[in-house]
Amino acid sequence: MEKKILTYKDIDASILKGLPNPTGEAYEIKIKIPEFTFLGVKEQPDFADVFLTFYPKNKIIELKSLKQYVYHLRNITVSYERLINVFYDHLMEVYEPERVRVVMVFNPRGGISSKLTIDSDWKVRGGNEKFSDWKSNLEDQWSVTL
Repeated sequence: MEKKILTYKDIDASILKGLPNPTGEAYEIKIKIPEFTFLGVKEQPDFADVFLTFYPKNKIIELKSLKQYVYHLRNITVSYERLINVFYDHLMEVYEPERVRVVMVFNPRGGISSKLTIDSDWKVRGGNEKFSDWKSNLEDQWSVTL
């Protein structure tokens, strides 16, 4: 029997659930996912730290469903670049936030590490560049242990 390879098309956004935002006031939620795993394009495990910066509107992220979504990704075969875009699109679709920033810092593979970022504030992603804190790159320090 041939094993079915799950790809980015099999990532299920319906796993993500929202909770009502308890306030109409502005605030920032930061979430770190330190044990993010998935299968790279050669079906070998890849690992990353994921950092979410989330400015809610009507919904906040139910952390239990985020954990289930992340666990679901462990059997998905996908490239870094496709994965961050699907992850971002699902967050935008489910939560419709004021802003979301996704940063994925991937562990070294073949001696090379990568960091990928998407921010909904970017004009090229449909944003209005009203926050613009990303322009200063003050938080853009990252390290990887080889």
